[in-house]
Amino acid sequence: MEKYIPPYEVTEEMLELTAEITEVLGKLSNVNDLERLPRLRRVNRIKSIQSSLAIENNTLSLEQVTDVIDGKRVLGPQNDILAVKNAFAAYKMLPELDPFSLEDLKKAHGIMMRGLVEGAGELRTGSVGVVNEQGKVLHVAPPHDMVKGLMGQLFDWLKTSKTQMLIRSSIFHYEFEFIHPFADGNGRTGRLWQTALLASWKPIFAWIPIESIIKDNQQEYYRAIGLSTSEGKANRFILFMLGVIEKAVTELARDTRSHQSHISNQIKSLLSVIDTYPQSAAELMEKLGLKSRAAFRKNYLQPALEAGLIAMTDPDAPTSRNQRYFKI
Repeated sequence: MEKYIPPYEVTEEMLELTAEITEVLGKLSNVNDLERLPRLRRVNRIKSIQSSLAIENNTLSLEQVTDVIDGKRVLGPQNDILAVKNAFAAYKMLPELDPFSLEDLKKAHGIMMRGLVEGAGELRTGSVGVVNEQGKVLHVAPPHDMVKGLMGQLFDWLKTSKTQMLIRSSIFHYEFEFIHPFADGNGRTGRLWQTALLASWKPIFAWIPIESIIKDNQQEYYRAIGLSTSEGKANRFILFMLGVIEKAVTELARDTRSHQSHISNQIKSLLSVIDTYPQSAAELMEKLGLKSRAAFRKNYLQPALEAGLIAMTDPDAPTSRNQRYFKI
């Protein structure tokens, strides 16, 4: 039996975009996968979730999504709140998911759609189609009895293809939406899975909110799906997604520089008031004119300790009430 290959052509424009994206990623290599920027990681993850669900008409704002994730009470449709909780759990699982496994894809869909639809995590047994935000039918998906075979072929290609991952993940995203393997939740699951594939190539993609750029260009997203379907190849969608990814990584580079500059300025402020003799947190906060101990620890103390610019008198008991800090 001849091996299935999705219809697409790699063009000069695609190669130029992948080169631009790779160049920006190279400049981000010193970020260490954002490990030193937990606040930025968190903000980006929340953006990803809110944006991807908003495309599916979830009504919760970024602030409300943040509150749901923080366990706070939110007034809103219960299904919208549940969708946020489910999506947060699914994105949290990214490091554990094998993006080349159909079973893991089904598992992720099961988490994403838990309590929202019957048969979450199971391939569909009926007919479905792609509908844009105006309610126009863009695409009628293949019959349900073909879905298992089509998904098996798609994953076989995904595992063995040598196509560059930026392009390969975009092809998978389009083909996934074309097949529409689940009764509901295909859009949010397809976007999650492209992120999973990209993160398997470069882990930093787990924290890049590609979904927010898609949301800002939602009509073009649906148009790219429709054009690729009418032309019988994924090229239009690949180019759309590469443009989205290029914008997302460029914005991340800008935000990272901004956060790093902010942290550097706070460390400089701390170093200007700390001395070589030990001082308590309260003494340092007073010198800096700060009231919040939590903010002091998060924005000043911890970054300076991690950078090795200051040290503790009792490093084995970091939360000791007698703890003092000094400049190295």
